[in-house]
Amino acid sequence: MSFITTGFRELTLKVRRQRTRIALRHEKRLLQKAEITLGREGTSEAANIPEVRAEIVALRKLEQEQKEFALRIAKIEEALKQIDQQRQENSREQTAALGRLEEEKRPLVGQRDAAKIAADNCDKELGIVDQRLRTNESADQELLKKLTALQALEPPPPDHAEQMERVGAERAGLPRARAEMMQARLGSADACRVAKEKLTAEEAALAQAERNIAKVRAEFEARDRALNESSRAQQEEVRTARQQHQTVEEKKNPAYLNIGRHLGNVGFAPPNAPHLLTEVQRHRVATDKHAEHKRELAEISSTIDKQELRKFYFAALSILVVLAIVVALASQSPAKRDWLPQDTATMLSVDLEKLESSSLVQRWQKEQAAFWPKVFAGLVGPAAHTPALDLAHDASRVTRALVLENSAQPREYVLVEVSGDISPVLRTITQDQSFARNTVSGLVVLERPDISVARVGPRTLAVGSLGEVDSLVQVRLGTEPDLKVDDPLAREFQALESESTVRLASRNPADLPRLFGPIFPPELLATARLLGFAVVLDNPSKAHLFVRANDVAAAKELAAALSNDPNRWLTLPGSDYVLATQAPKIDRSDADLDLHFEMADGAAWLLMQRLARVQSPNP
Repeated sequence: MSFITTGFRELTLKVRRQRTRIALRHEKRLLQKAEITLGREGTSEAANIPEVRAEIVALRKLEQEQKEFALRIAKIEEALKQIDQQRQENSREQTAALGRLEEEKRPLVGQRDAAKIAADNCDKELGIVDQRLRTNESADQELLKKLTALQALEPPPPDHAEQMERVGAERAGLPRARAEMMQARLGSADACRVAKEKLTAEEAALAQAERNIAKVRAEFEARDRALNESSRAQQEEVRTARQQHQTVEEKKNPAYLNIGRHLGNVGFAPPNAPHLLTEVQRHRVATDKHAEHKRELAEISSTIDKQELRKFYFAALSILVVLAIVVALASQSPAKRDWLPQDTATMLSVDLEKLESSSLVQRWQKEQAAFWPKVFAGLVGPAAHTPALDLAHDASRVTRALVLENSAQPREYVLVEVSGDISPVLRTITQDQSFARNTVSGLVVLERPDISVARVGPRTLAVGSLGEVDSLVQVRLGTEPDLKVDDPLAREFQALESESTVRLASRNPADLPRLFGPIFPPELLATARLLGFAVVLDNPSKAHLFVRANDVAAAKELAAALSNDPNRWLTLPGSDYVLATQAPKIDRSDADLDLHFEMADGAAWLLMQRLARVQSPNP
């Protein structure tokens, strides 16, 4: 096994070499920066050194180029200031011009409004005169009709002459009144015409003023846009000039670097910054130290036996391959499941933790203190007799699987999931002298005449009669077929809300009344070939009903019936309670229906009783 030690030693050396390389790169960067700084500060002193004369010449050329760029940047910035002043002046002139035009416009608006009011008043007066003329015409027609009717009477009434005279007198006064109204109408029409002409003139003057304002505003905005475009162009030009200035500054770094390295080699420090030489020398010492350390580590690594190293790499690669295979298998393994027989037809799961924490259940425990234990025992079934375990406090879930055969009594398989450590429970049962110990293919089954218990999971117990527990053990060991995770019943059971208090799924919905009390109408059970039901006991309680119909057509008909008459299809048989307080929300996909609805407290209480197969003494 010496190759393992050799391999870890080589890995340690690799880590140390990598750390040394990182530190060496860092010190080299710091050394380069220190040499550039030394060269920049010592350029004037190095002007007389022949070895760096070429760098000095290059620096002078670059500095001259930088001066040209700096002069150009100053000119552009001055132009930008002038443009900004022009924009401010333009803004002031625009404000003044528009203010003057608005002052000229204000009296025109008042005159236009006054003319409009006068025109409206004239129209109203003309309308009143026209209405009076129409009334006069209607009165004349009515009197004419009365006169004709009097003339046509046979025999004439005794006061025929008086009526004819009175109607004639009334009709004779209408033309005079009509003539007066016509004269008044002519006057009103002339006044309306004059008022409308004045209104038109005032509106034309106001429109001209608004056009003048728009024209002035457009002129100033055009000038402002031109100044903005010029400002953007100048800003782009100054940005380019600054980039070029920075590029020239960066081109000076190689020359400064060469000057700084030469000054560091000869040990010459600028009089105004002597500490820069000390900084360069310190970084050179650190760089040489890291380089020497890297070389030493490489020599040590070269002495390692390559054959031993190859053995280590092969072992490490093999372990990684095995881990990859294990991870792949673990990722593809099914989620947490209940190991139940393959012939399971109905599954009922009760989440005891949510049941005990539900405010609705706590209220039932107070109001039905004598009856609630019977309901609880009926819900958990044979699990209520689990020895050494308080289901209400020590268990988290009870799962019941039922198979209804030709016999009246169904076979039932019960799994109890413990919320904490299962070892104390098993220890207590093992120490009980009334239990006999039996082994089935390596798994211990503890049995007595009334109950049998076996551990079939990390925190799961199989509880029930001896034959049923033995079957669950054989299923867990794989010697008997189990309910696969892709079975429609198991898949739909897992698809129901995991946070629900009670879950129920059945592949034979018509058998539910024989296994539990009547909880769904027979018409609904006859239509379904797979049914799932989940309830969250809360305030209010929420329910999810899944129905897989016989075909797509039946699903469509059932969805329409549930929408039109939910009280018929969701009534608890033999009672006045309806499962849904309102019309359920229905989602259909082919032959599958998903119904979500809320339940009343009374319906939830009766549902729990029927699932437990008990009847309340106070219905």
